[in-house]
Amino acid sequence: MESLIACGKSGWPMELPENWRVVLPPAPKGFVQHLNDRLANVGEAEIWPRRKNWFAAFERTPPEAVSVLIFGQDPYHGPHQAHGLSFSVPREVRIPPSLRNIFQELQEDVGGNLPGWGREGALEGWAEQGVLLLNRVLTVSEGSAGSHQGFGWESLTDAVVAWASDSKRPLVAILWGKWAATLCEAFTHPAHEVLMSAHPSPLSAYRGFKGSKPFSRTNAWLVSQGVDPIDWNR
Repeated sequence: MESLIACGKSGWPMELPENWRVVLPPAPKGFVQHLNDRLANVGEAEIWPRRKNWFAAFERTPPEAVSVLIFGQDPYHGPHQAHGLSFSVPREVRIPPSLRNIFQELQEDVGGNLPGWGREGALEGWAEQGVLLLNRVLTVSEGSAGSHQGFGWESLTDAVVAWASDSKRPLVAILWGKWAATLCEAFTHPAHEVLMSAHPSPLSAYRGFKGSKPFSRTNAWLVSQGVDPIDWNR
């Protein structure tokens, strides 16, 4: 069977943009082969997002542009929802509850509306301004949340966290939910700011996500560090 992912010299997938491959430490031995084996057992037709979007977060946000990191756990598992950016959905797809809560907090925090707010849930405008929208695991089987945990994607996203942790550039890590909160100790440099709250899902948003003002707090920190703020309504 044809491999779904090609292996580069660093051990990371060739599909990962070169500007990311050169800043990350070498991949664990056999990373790509293990990942290919696990994905092949699922079957490409059952995997979301589609292959062309597996590395969309890296393609949209080069390492030199990163000023904000927003971590998700794994992609949306409904048909056509995931397109490679955490919490984001394609423009023609109905906005999921977690993203709707994010948009409501955005409106209450900084005002205004995203283009098509209430109808369009694509967050490319954030990614293109330096917001790395990265899921812990980059794929999922249709209808089965968390099904690709342990496939190997965690090695790649751990490497990104390590890269960000070692960076002395100003950045804000927005950590929503219990899993994301485990990353807080990675961001200890004085130029790093960590914003933690409950997850925006309907089950937990009322436990501290609502009213947490992550968008205005992020911009306040960036400006204090001499970095351009994010236009969250873009």
